[in-house]
Amino acid sequence: MKRPLAGALTAALLGAAALTGLTANPATATGHTTATASAEAGKQTKAAAPDFAGTVALSNCSGSVVRVPQSQPTDPALVLSNGHCLESGMPDPGTVVVDEPSSRSFDLLDAGANEVGTLQATKIAYGTMTDTDASIYELSSTYEEIESEYGIEPLDIAPEHPTAGTNVTVVSGYWKDTYSCAIDGFAYQLEEGGWTQKDSIRYTPECQVIGGTSGSPLVDDATGQVVGVNNTTNENGEECTLNNPCEKDEAGNVTVHQGTGYAQQVYLFADCITTGNKIDLSLPECALPSP
Repeated sequence: MKRPLAGALTAALLGAAALTGLTANPATATGHTTATASAEAGKQTKAAAPDFAGTVALSNCSGSVVRVPQSQPTDPALVLSNGHCLESGMPDPGTVVVDEPSSRSFDLLDAGANEVGTLQATKIAYGTMTDTDASIYELSSTYEEIESEYGIEPLDIAPEHPTAGTNVTVVSGYWKDTYSCAIDGFAYQLEEGGWTQKDSIRYTPECQVIGGTSGSPLVDDATGQVVGVNNTTNENGEECTLNNPCEKDEAGNVTVHQGTGYAQQVYLFADCITTGNKIDLSLPECALPSP
């Protein structure tokens, strides 16, 4: 996964240089033996890149204020990021964090990537690196309070599985930068340093994501909905090591795509959130891993 940055001092020292672990590597094109987006996808006319409104900067990662279809304006707002961006560190394989108190703060951005305010968490509602790499923070502010004070609406989590060939943009609140490409396909399993994620979104090579982009929303250019959460890149061509995820198919065959970036599915959250924006892993359709 894209290891979290050490913080603002590191960013200042390295300027625009990417951190992925401790070094930066631009994405390079590689052949794919698993599902590949149609060549026509690259010929599609791309919509304007999504803006930064509703994205946030964490101390070491990126994130976004999000809602699911059943969320209400008076519900406590939610922030989406990666499980490996948790302030407590990367959860061990098999570990799921639920309803853990948190006082983490987030810098809220407007459309032009200007910091317009600070949002405060009350708890980590959900966090894991098992089957996915995602975290959801519950905030002390409601959606309507955030909109009233800052004029910022949340991003909508798409309730359906995305499709290959979709034009998408990684919107990084940490770097205040965007990375545009298409969904190349999906990895049955993504293995990295002892962690396993399922049904991961694979990018086409144009998304040269870097350290600090971890937790960024992956936005569908056409709909503006969040279809994934950016989380990792194979940096050095190594097989299944930290910062070098490999793909494993249903037959157990392993492939490595150096320079290729990945995101995790987020539509699952739509089936795991109930009244009051509360995570409920016992809901019949909820497929997120439980503690």
